[in-house]
Amino acid sequence: MRIRVVVAAFAAALLCAHDIAFAAAAPPPPSGEVAPAPPRHEGEGPYPQLILRGVTVINGSGSPAFGPADVVIEGNRIVRVQSVGNPGAAIDADKRPRLAAGGREIDLAGHYVLPGIIDMHGHIGGAEQGTPAEYVYKLWLGNGITTVREPGCMNGVDWCVSEARRSAANAITAPRIFPYAAFGFKERTPMTRPEQARQWVREMKAKGIVGMKCFGYRPDVLAAAFDELKKQGMRSACHHAQLDVARVNVLTTARWGLTSMEHWYGLPEALFDDRTVQDYPPAYNYNNEADRFGQAGRLWAQAAQKGSDRYEAVIAELLKLDFTIDPTFTIYNAARDLMRARRADWHEEYTLPQLWDFYTPNRDHHGSFFFDWGSEDEVVWRGNYTRWMAFVNDYKNRGGRVTVGSDSGFIYQLYGFGTIQELELLREAGLHPLEVIRSATLYGAQALGEEQRLGTIEPGKLADLVVLKENPLANLKVLYGTGHIRLGDDGKLRRVGGIEYTIKDGIVFDARQLLADVRKTVAEEKAKRHIERLSQP
Repeated sequence: MRIRVVVAAFAAALLCAHDIAFAAAAPPPPSGEVAPAPPRHEGEGPYPQLILRGVTVINGSGSPAFGPADVVIEGNRIVRVQSVGNPGAAIDADKRPRLAAGGREIDLAGHYVLPGIIDMHGHIGGAEQGTPAEYVYKLWLGNGITTVREPGCMNGVDWCVSEARRSAANAITAPRIFPYAAFGFKERTPMTRPEQARQWVREMKAKGIVGMKCFGYRPDVLAAAFDELKKQGMRSACHHAQLDVARVNVLTTARWGLTSMEHWYGLPEALFDDRTVQDYPPAYNYNNEADRFGQAGRLWAQAAQKGSDRYEAVIAELLKLDFTIDPTFTIYNAARDLMRARRADWHEEYTLPQLWDFYTPNRDHHGSFFFDWGSEDEVVWRGNYTRWMAFVNDYKNRGGRVTVGSDSGFIYQLYGFGTIQELELLREAGLHPLEVIRSATLYGAQALGEEQRLGTIEPGKLADLVVLKENPLANLKVLYGTGHIRLGDDGKLRRVGGIEYTIKDGIVFDARQLLADVRKTVAEEKAKRHIERLSQP
């Protein structure tokens, strides 16, 4: 690889500005809270001009790859995408954009470039998991995630907004963050009147929150919140929790103005045609997470079948409402194959021991419900996935928007790696690899209301890009930070793939170095705890 750097006064001024930003470090958190990210010391740029030379472009729109091409970036914007020849032929030098004074060019012949991945369901760790923000951010960026919607801001609204603003200013090493507040979360007094919901929405917007996440609520109060969100130009996400879904399912909230649903809760309930509530066993207790997740895996079997009148009516109405489905297949993957999830390639080097402890079966930890998880549970969950994936694929085929979300930090799913696994699961659901990439890029941007800035590689968009040597359309596994195992012609196994550069806002991050930083953090934590390997019962 050939790299040519021309240093100019413009770049020096940018570095000086970053040094000033670094001085405004976030204060240390009080005991029991999540540490915000430290000032940024990683990444190079943005440059007055940056040219990625000779790449194959997967532009995120669903169109096929093309190249070789030169991608020209000025500051934090893409300004030109120029084809410069044909595969296997000599580059046409006359077509190549010229490098300006103070610019940088990177020879990336044989490499692939796609838009930065947008994770529509990414929590920034949590005090209970013991995961500092820096650890989460570097895992995200190291796996190519340049934008995250934070659905809930459970670390605190002010904390979340502060991190979003620091990231927008590139004062920290982090994806750009869209903070959504959880409706009613940590409110001292329950909201009992519609005007209280409206006031809450207005207060959240004043704080810098851009959307709402809900789990359910009293219908008249929740409907008022959605109405106010529309008036304020804000968006929304909803996990239709079992405690409220009998009154408020996906069709209810979509009609009120919900812009995206999370997971699948509320969708099978909207598809009921021979019942009105889920077939809960008499001893079911929602607070027992073995009950909660065990019965969740039996829900799709109770919904109307594919092709039925009810099934078709629900799809038709959601399409008419321009509704987004953010399935987060990855977060429940352990339910259908626990052993595989526990032994994923990345855990030993990238999972903090305190996070591993949080995953381990425990009646007090959310999502740690594998108290006695056996083959019967897994078989049921596999059937649940079959029906769930079929609906999502049907919705996509009819023109519906399906996005990528991970919800990592629970149920043996690790930040960044879980997002890439979601791409594989969308492929399993029936999406073509180009459709998968579109869901992870353009469709995410559309769902955020950011299509004019994000989601594709084209002039005028922000320079959020992922660069790697292997072709992700041939094998999505090459996007994992751990890469893909391949047997060479010499008979030796090697890991290939992994992202080389993650570019966010025109700043070039060495993805491999970010992941090396995470490995060091995990190793140091293990040494402090005097453990060599993550415990396995």
